[in-house]
Amino acid sequence: MGADTDLRTGTDTGTRTDLVTVSDLTVDFPVGEGRFVRAVEALSLSLPDGGALGVVGESGSGKSTVAAALLGLHRDTGARVSGTVRVAGTDPLTAEGAELRRLRGGLAAMVFQDPLSALDPYYAVGDQIAEVYRVHHPDASRRAARARAVAVLDRVGIPDAARRSRARPHEFSGGMRQRTLIAMALACEPRLLVADEPTTALDVTVQAQILDLLHGLRAETGMGLLLVTHDLGVVAGSVDEVLVMKDGRAVERGPVAAVLGAPKEAYTAALLAAVPRVEAASAPVRTDGAVADGDEPPLLAVRALRKEFGRGRRATVAVDGVDLTLRAGEALGVVGESGSGKTTLGRMVTGLLTPTAGEIRHGGVPAHGLRRDVQMVFQDPASSLNPRRSIGESVADPLRAAGALTDAEIRVRVRGLLAQVGLDPEAYHRYPHEFSGGQRQRVGIARALAPEPRLLVCDEPVSALDVTTQAQIVELLGRLRRELGLALLFIAHDLAVVRQVSDRVAVMRRGAVVEQGPVDRVYGAPEHPYTRALLAAVPVLDPAGAAQRRAQRLESASA
Repeated sequence: MGADTDLRTGTDTGTRTDLVTVSDLTVDFPVGEGRFVRAVEALSLSLPDGGALGVVGESGSGKSTVAAALLGLHRDTGARVSGTVRVAGTDPLTAEGAELRRLRGGLAAMVFQDPLSALDPYYAVGDQIAEVYRVHHPDASRRAARARAVAVLDRVGIPDAARRSRARPHEFSGGMRQRTLIAMALACEPRLLVADEPTTALDVTVQAQILDLLHGLRAETGMGLLLVTHDLGVVAGSVDEVLVMKDGRAVERGPVAAVLGAPKEAYTAALLAAVPRVEAASAPVRTDGAVADGDEPPLLAVRALRKEFGRGRRATVAVDGVDLTLRAGEALGVVGESGSGKTTLGRMVTGLLTPTAGEIRHGGVPAHGLRRDVQMVFQDPASSLNPRRSIGESVADPLRAAGALTDAEIRVRVRGLLAQVGLDPEAYHRYPHEFSGGQRQRVGIARALAPEPRLLVCDEPVSALDVTTQAQIVELLGRLRRELGLALLFIAHDLAVVRQVSDRVAVMRRGAVVEQGPVDRVYGAPEHPYTRALLAAVPVLDPAGAAQRRAQRLESASA
């Protein structure tokens, strides 16, 4: 494998044998008519046996492209790949037949970002893991493969593994599906685990559990870890070294404490500056439409709100007796784990769901059904926009439904909305797939603004975005609040983002609000144990602090 540079010390390692060696890797993707776009350029890295390397950067920086190259996943895709890649002595770019099968799943295994799309919805999770095991152990019986599947599910913390192994992916929570993917990756005891954004869509407590699990598995098995993420808080407590990428190139690399604590490159410093801090006091947002007090009724008042799905004994209570108020121009954050009822609450406020019991009032008037002055910004802009219609037509839909403007007036209004959210008005005729994730979210915000609402319900609007894009969307929402006097009901599992955005915060657990109040008070002196647990699970940028928090979580779990 030859000489390389030790990422810990920056010194020549001479003839050190590494688990992974990448030299001058360049990857170009076809974009039609003989044209290519460069995703990775002349990248070199190494990873020793048992080491952990974090690869970080914005969306489009080439992180996932590098991860896929380690398993030869660009082959037969039309991509042009050059350079040298070695994983435990195997070249994934040229290996064939049995050697390639041995690499994929045997020597190295990958945990993908979206477990729901990576798992087959038709088959039980245990059967899927058993199938992977038998591919690499053809002499194993069905019973042995089944026993192995149960063993690895138990190893990653799936309760009652033998019974739950017969469940299908949709019967698992997001965190349990991610654990299942990790179990599948561990089935053949690989020397390298490649984890591509394994915690992106998970709430803070489940994210902490997954990261603790990876840390424990590394200690137990001695496997190497290549962790791809845009969240620098995730790498702080999970890896030994970090590689920062931008536009397909390596910008900076070194020990995680050195890179995060004293970055040498301006781009790394900018990434760190964009990371929201849960400990940072919120800055008040002044809006022309804010109502501090007085006799005017709240813009939104929720009383004893309840939502049940199903009937009778089998009914599931999603929201249970919630009381909230929100005044004009104010921002109320709603936080909690997945399944806490946050999204259900938001959908009832917008009229997308009908409450089972309780009352919703807008401006003192009982609310019934959908309202123009309350609009929603959805979590996934890619799925909430029609891929067959231009963004201009999607933004125009609420205006056409109102019927008050001519087609010419609508086009002018839509172009103004696109400019208001920071997009080129001339992009009217372009389609959603031609935009980045952050740009698509701006389109979703423009569409929500079209009916001139007084209240925006934002449901996890930045959960899948990298830190710089996330910061841009948060800044945009703050500017819109100032300019338009908008009120926000901001639903998120990211407590640091909620602190940036909100004046007050409500903490939900199992459908109920367990604590609420001014955001600085709740974050600074939480009263409820659940709130304290959520705050303790938030990643920190200090590796020593992250290790201390992990030790505290493990101590609490064993108590």
